[in-house]
Amino acid sequence: MGVLWTTASVPDGEKAAFWGEAVSRTLAPVEVVPHADRPFDGRLSSHRLGYVQVSTIEADAARLSRTAGLVARSAEAGAEAELGVGVQESGRAVLVQDGRRAEVGQGGLVVYDTARPYSIDYPERFRAHVFQVPRRLLGVSEREARQVAGSALTADEGFGAVLLPFLGTLADSAHAYPASVGDRLAGSVADLFITLVAQLTRPAATEQPSANAHLVRRVREHIDRNLGDPALSPEGIARAHRISVRYLHRIFEGEGVTVGRLVQQRRLEECARELSRRGRAVPTVSAVAQRWGFVNPAHFSRAFRAAYGVSPREWRALRATDRA
Repeated sequence: MGVLWTTASVPDGEKAAFWGEAVSRTLAPVEVVPHADRPFDGRLSSHRLGYVQVSTIEADAARLSRTAGLVARSAEAGAEAELGVGVQESGRAVLVQDGRRAEVGQGGLVVYDTARPYSIDYPERFRAHVFQVPRRLLGVSEREARQVAGSALTADEGFGAVLLPFLGTLADSAHAYPASVGDRLAGSVADLFITLVAQLTRPAATEQPSANAHLVRRVREHIDRNLGDPALSPEGIARAHRISVRYLHRIFEGEGVTVGRLVQQRRLEECARELSRRGRAVPTVSAVAQRWGFVNPAHFSRAFRAAYGVSPREWRALRATDRA
């Protein structure tokens, strides 16, 4: 059974709102803001293939935003989290979710997750097929959903050469399949989406080590320069380098240490070095800890003992004994 929404018979001043309501009812609640200050034109057709929602949307340039408030209201209403795949038939799409930005033109696809805020910007008139599948039916975890949301794929990229033509053909003919065939096709779509998630979550073999090495070096230098800032965190580090937190953690996968652990490790090293000094004006243990970003003395003592096997005061005493 299918549904068709069109703004053809709607008054000009209400067309964008009508189309936005249609998208919200059919896919997920969103806010729609047209780009042009002129009469808006849009249409949406939707069909179900078993548990897969297949929709085709066509409209003038606009921005669709799924805000935190809309996500919260969906959760309160018991709506399921769904993994969405948008296949661009014409025009361009710019998806932003979880700090990632994916831009595709005709023949590309973007991946999003309805459980968290996102926006999709269509800067010109467009046509796109949208597939939505309940996440639980795919067996996709929250962690995996966060990894793939905000990703893009083109027909020139490996699996995209198989997936995109299939999805385009399926969307164009979704209205023609009887329920029994639709149920079987839903299983095929689910298998393909599971494969897509697996491809997007595996480490990219084509990354350039030199580029990553340069970025890792810059991040390490940034950490060393800001060790004394108690607010130093992976989120702030990623923001300073204009990358996502996910990508920050990804480039450190080969470093043998997480970003958070590296910050603590470097702070402890500087504290140990300073506590080993001798001189007339010897700072207190708490002053040393605060200078290098530790705000909780008890936490500092536990972390120091875990790293060096003794308390900070015992460390200082032992270093003094070594020099005697």
